[in-house]
Amino acid sequence: MSAGLEKEIERGVRLHDFYYVGRDLCCEKVRVWDIVQAVGTPVYIYSHRTIVEHFRKLKRAFQSLRPLICYSMKANSNLAVLKTLVREGAGLDIVSGGELYRARRAGCEARKIVYAGVGKTGEEIEEAIRAGILLFNIESTAELGEINRIAGRLKKKVKVSLRVNPGVDPGTHRHIATGKPESKFGLDLDTAHAVFIQSPGYPALSICGIHVHIGSQILTGEPFLKAFRKVLIFVTSLEKEGCKIEYLNLGGGLGIIYSDEKPQTAEEFAQEILPLFHHRKFRLIFEPGRFIVGNAGILAARILYLKKTPVKNFAVLDTGMNDLIRPTLYDSHHEVWPLEKDPRREKRVYDFVGPVCESGDFLARDRSTQELRAGEGLAFLSAGAYGFSMASNYNSRPRPAEVLVKGSEFAVIRKRETHGDLLRGEKVPPFLR
Repeated sequence: MSAGLEKEIERGVRLHDFYYVGRDLCCEKVRVWDIVQAVGTPVYIYSHRTIVEHFRKLKRAFQSLRPLICYSMKANSNLAVLKTLVREGAGLDIVSGGELYRARRAGCEARKIVYAGVGKTGEEIEEAIRAGILLFNIESTAELGEINRIAGRLKKKVKVSLRVNPGVDPGTHRHIATGKPESKFGLDLDTAHAVFIQSPGYPALSICGIHVHIGSQILTGEPFLKAFRKVLIFVTSLEKEGCKIEYLNLGGGLGIIYSDEKPQTAEEFAQEILPLFHHRKFRLIFEPGRFIVGNAGILAARILYLKKTPVKNFAVLDTGMNDLIRPTLYDSHHEVWPLEKDPRREKRVYDFVGPVCESGDFLARDRSTQELRAGEGLAFLSAGAYGFSMASNYNSRPRPAEVLVKGSEFAVIRKRETHGDLLRGEKVPPFLR
């Protein structure tokens, strides 16, 4: 990129490190079109600077309490993304044996790994115990008994934290609300209290923490404050009964901007909740995911066809719900930007749809943008979280490539799948030959 273009970027409007410089959409100091020309479409593109800066914002906001910030890797588990955050000092929040494997490959210290999830298998539990992770977040008494049994067999003393369900509605989409009474997650407070009282019955466990996570994409501090105050009352009652609490895990859930939302900043969030935790002896743990990577990524695609009907204009893309399922699953909003904008063109309203054979295969509906042409490129913003990590091979479509941009450089951090990759692991049995 020329020095002149670099200067234009510095003067331009910054939006999560994605800029228009003249007509061209850029990520940091790289034209997105240059990436598309080199790598093809569809492709996920991530900004290294945005990832790092969002992690640092949380770290600065809560520096007075020095919490352990464990990035929730289910949001985006690419090895390069994990390595970026581990180098910044992040721990990792995992929910499967596969994520444990990735965490260790990324160089994360075991003592900075916390393990959540309602359905840990015996094999996964044993792997995590042998690895020496910091904590298991417990979701049920049955799971508690299983971890105690395995830890006893391995002659290990294992630290666990009870995930409590405070019965708080976070005011978000029902599929990502996890703290209500009907949720599959966590223990009600009465059951959690009984577990602490009965802790001698779990000799291989050190029940030393409380975990609370009420949901995702929460835009205001009120649900957090309500849940945390309720949990602190519970913790205080436990301490009065002689239970020692070493860790209080506050989960994640901070919302980001997808469209016109006005979420609280890390600093605003800290100012609201910090007074609750001063002079407490336990160590805080946070598990942010979307907040760190959501606006650090886009999904770039090409227009295959333009289709006009009596009631709709459709832009048919080379990407679809198999690559970005959030619009179909959550009715979520992703801004749509052309890779090359042209202010001379008239405005049109389009539905942006994919090639998948489902009526629900759309990425955006009823969006006004410049008049489009086949072959042009588009970017779907705020796709860094729960984009590639939820992608599938539905319709036998290879998953897209992933690219990381740092300054004026970019690198492919996951190759585009091939048709051969689709068959990897499959075998035709002898009786069908």
